[in-house]
Amino acid sequence: MNGFSGKERCEVIAEYVIDTGATVRGAAQHFGMSKSTVHKDLAYKLKYYNNSLYKNVKAVLDLNKSERHLRGGEATRQKYLKKRENK
Repeated sequence: MNGFSGKERCEVIAEYVIDTGATVRGAAQHFGMSKSTVHKDLAYKLKYYNNSLYKNVKAVLDLNKSERHLRGGEATRQKYLKKRENK
């Protein structure tokens, strides 16, 4: 993401999250950045650069946050299913 200004970087990441419904972790992995940088860009900086885009991203981030316990439970279920299959 070199060559982008802070505003451009925030907007590119935000558009990706909105289009794909990606989590902060997924977006960070996609762009090769740390989770904390992506989170800070989306949750704090974007509000000052582009408020309407921020509101759309916030809706996706809130949805992801409300579903995270389900994703974690499914990951654990898959882990133990895989262990059972290997026996």
